[in-house]
Amino acid sequence: MSERVARVSQGILEVLASEIPKLKDPRVGFVTVTHVDMTPDLRKAHVRYTVFGDEKAQKGTAAGLRSATKHLRAVIGKSLRLKFLPELHFKRDEGVENLQRVDELLKEAYRRDG
Repeated sequence: MSERVARVSQGILEVLASEIPKLKDPRVGFVTVTHVDMTPDLRKAHVRYTVFGDEKAQKGTAAGLRSATKHLRAVIGKSLRLKFLPELHFKRDEGVENLQRVDELLKEAYRRDG
């Protein structure tokens, strides 16, 4: 990853991390932006996030983020000097959930064995 791509990714992450909690959409729960992957041409940003809640809350948050995409792109445009505003693609980061599940399994195995 080039230095410019890394800088833009970090900038977008910071803007989204501060702007998403300000969204007035009641579907959007407690969201943490974990990572932003940019394409080399800086035209697309794949935004990874975590959200607390059950499956219904997670689906609601995903729908809320999709509907707020235009607003979030506008905020990025005002905050960062970019030639093109990247398309935002949100995807739930399941890595944290997987780590929690492994931790639960290890604790359960430890209790069984002794």
